[in-house]
Amino acid sequence: MPHSVTFLSVATNILKKLNVVDAMESLTLEQYRRMVDKVLEFKRLNGDLPTYAVVDGCRIGKREYIDMIERVNKFFLEMGRNPGTVDIGPIEDVSAVEKISI
Repeated sequence: MPHSVTFLSVATNILKKLNVVDAMESLTLEQYRRMVDKVLEFKRLNGDLPTYAVVDGCRIGKREYIDMIERVNKFFLEMGRNPGTVDIGPIEDVSAVEKISI
């Protein structure tokens, strides 16, 4: 048991030295819009979507930001307005073949 306590305190110290904060679980509408603007600008300049987007120090993978964009678009079409916040999460209801092809 003492080894696990030591490991946890070492890991905590490493995280503090790296200045890592708790992972973001959602974006405000303003953060989301900045992310989409950056992704679209990257695509315009490079011809392809970036492998990840960074929003206020939080790295969001390509699958996650594509899922976020699809959910916001669906919400807007159904509700006629933008959401207040956008959850960051993996694609859950897509088959494994489609996940690999993204």
